[in-house]
Amino acid sequence: MSKRFGVIGGTGLYRMAGLEVQEERRVETPFGTASDAFVIGTLEGCEVVFVPRHGVGHRLLPTEINYRANIFGLKLLGVTHIVSVSAVGSMKEEYAPRDVVVPDQFFDRTRQRASTFFGDGLVAHVSFADPVCPLLSRQVHEALAKSGARSHFGGTYLCIEGPQFSTRAESLIYRQWNVDVIGMTNLQEAKLAREAEMCYSCMALVTDYDCWKEDEEAVTGESVMAVLGDNVQTAQAALRALLSADEDPEAGGCDCARSLESALITDFSDVPASTLDALDPLIGRYRSPSS
Repeated sequence: MSKRFGVIGGTGLYRMAGLEVQEERRVETPFGTASDAFVIGTLEGCEVVFVPRHGVGHRLLPTEINYRANIFGLKLLGVTHIVSVSAVGSMKEEYAPRDVVVPDQFFDRTRQRASTFFGDGLVAHVSFADPVCPLLSRQVHEALAKSGARSHFGGTYLCIEGPQFSTRAESLIYRQWNVDVIGMTNLQEAKLAREAEMCYSCMALVTDYDCWKEDEEAVTGESVMAVLGDNVQTAQAALRALLSADEDPEAGGCDCARSLESALITDFSDVPASTLDALDPLIGRYRSPSS
């Protein structure tokens, strides 16, 4: 299977220099419409599909994002490897604003979001102990290093509901949990990418120290945007380095593309035909001709 990269992020990524845009395509999915049109093009000779997570103009709250439509749309467009780029707060002194963390764990504090493609008569339980692709994440970290970024490999991303930032009490408790960064978006993407049998990794761009650090101002939307411009330049350089690398992301035995092999619980003969048909892009290779 040939690789095709998908990038989830903001305007600074899908309008970056060197991206040769072929088309902008809106994709209908069984879960509704994605955040915006998918930008399809080539970068460093590789096919890339971009989706603006919050929509063009940053119109969607973290809770309003249709994560299922975004990931399902990328699947329909042939994406096999997803790199997610997002702003985060640092929960540790050593992760300074403008650093980048490539997390390998997540902790879920969201409450109002759909986080699975399954249901409606079909049950699946994917393994999520290690929630990101280890191979792709290592390559993302190496690409960040090549681009001159101060990058940290590994760590826990705490995902909160938002849109408000943490209270000081919450921030101090999260610090006691020994998490590394805090954000509002990536947990659902990682879960859904695993169900869709896609490799997933995250560039977590540090913009602030949340509100736990007494000698720093508490995080605000304005302060995040002030740092984010620099971080976007870093992410652009890292994406170019990643796509121009000689390594094959499929080498080394990554299991992401086989996530559903032991996860599908319900016998297909007991599943409504409408559910089977809707999820065929995910489960089609596991269906017999008669199901």
